[in-house]
Amino acid sequence: MSVVLVVEDNSLVVDAMRVLLESGGHDVVTAGTVADTIAQVRERLPVLVLLDLTLPDGSGLDALREYAGTAARKPITVALTGHDDPGLRKKCLEAGCREVLLKPVPARELMANVNGWMAEAREAGDA
Repeated sequence: MSVVLVVEDNSLVVDAMRVLLESGGHDVVTAGTVADTIAQVRERLPVLVLLDLTLPDGSGLDALREYAGTAARKPITVALTGHDDPGLRKKCLEAGCREVLLKPVPARELMANVNGWMAEAREAGDA
């Protein structure tokens, strides 16, 4: 089973995403800080990272920059933000995010996207 890393500091959101993703057959690990995110990427080698941009110890993009340069396998990273800002979207894409999703993401849309990204990773031999 391929790992999805959910990076989010709100425990209610983490719990909801864990239930949703696990019910879809995905192995889920979580992180709530930049430091935890970097450690989980290095240890668990997730195929997909759902990355909240606002974390207690910095920006999710700081974590992305760090793990993108040091991870054994670069995961597909999708930014999650509550700010509908074209400038922020551009910054995320330039930093290496595959997509930027506006929170709250409807469950059906999130699962369709996750399943598509995981299938793409399997086809590429990354999952």
